[in-house]
Amino acid sequence: MNDGRVSLDDADIARLHQVALGLLDPGALPPAEVYVDSEGNEIARYTSGGIDLREPSPWPAPASVRTDAPVVVAVPEQLPVGTLPSADAVLLLPTAGVRVDDARFVTWAHAWRAIASTVIEIPFTPYDALTRAGELVAAYSTADRIDIATVAQPECGGQVVFFTGFSGSGKSTIARTLVTRLVEQRPVTLLDGDVVRTHLSRGLGFSREDRDTNIRRIGWVAAEVAKHGGIAVCAPIAPYDETRRWVRRTVDAAAGAGSFVLVWVSTPLEVCEARDVKGLYARARAGDIRGFTGIDDPYEPPTDADIVIDTSAVTLDEAVDIVLAAIATNSAAGGPE
Repeated sequence: MNDGRVSLDDADIARLHQVALGLLDPGALPPAEVYVDSEGNEIARYTSGGIDLREPSPWPAPASVRTDAPVVVAVPEQLPVGTLPSADAVLLLPTAGVRVDDARFVTWAHAWRAIASTVIEIPFTPYDALTRAGELVAAYSTADRIDIATVAQPECGGQVVFFTGFSGSGKSTIARTLVTRLVEQRPVTLLDGDVVRTHLSRGLGFSREDRDTNIRRIGWVAAEVAKHGGIAVCAPIAPYDETRRWVRRTVDAAAGAGSFVLVWVSTPLEVCEARDVKGLYARARAGDIRGFTGIDDPYEPPTDADIVIDTSAVTLDEAVDIVLAAIATNSAAGGPE
């Protein structure tokens, strides 16, 4: 092992406990003498005898709970149907890498706990446990793994409608009107580009790095709203393709696949510039503003937009109706309701 301290993220901390409990080889951890959490608190040391945890592991060692009963491994994103086929069957419930406010996980775990009289929590995420199910069953029981019927876990119901386009394209106007139509039905949060920069992203400039940070902050907040069943409507310029895709992945991971709707307000640059509602294009052309999207900074048109709207070709009401129809179609197809 190399000298030094290594900071572990949540996934690494789960692996740390797997190593400490003999479920994973020490080589899976980054080499160090001292392991600390994200706040710098020491959580373990590496010694000649293995991993020395500063606090007892919240998960039991396999040897201390090993059984001769058949084993069921909880299936990610699925809920059990009925009861266990064997009264003495044991449930392995993966509980690692979960945030305390993850309501979707809590609902899932509660449903699985309800069908078993004996539950063993294990230091794995649900998907990691599924991948290593055979190995885990052998570690915790002398009997075989058994499967049970399941159904897909319902989505949380949250959604993010994310508008992107040039300044002056009409995205903020559509977003605000959409919110007035939705707010009568359910909780809605509007994350407009200008408002976010005034509060959430105060101090950021307009370099590529700062713009990327701004959009990721918007995406993270939107994902939190959707995770708890709300609708977040976002209207930044969001000029970069990879950053928008990061937001989609973040939202889908938090609220379920299909909970992110990307709306490209594709109004041509010349139309946006002719409107020049804030006088920004004129200042950019004059050189008073540097790094202005569409003038001397690129806009990367999305190839994965769920909706494309040109406000020079449709009215405001028509644009809002298009978005509402897409949201309704997504719900009917099994996405968030």
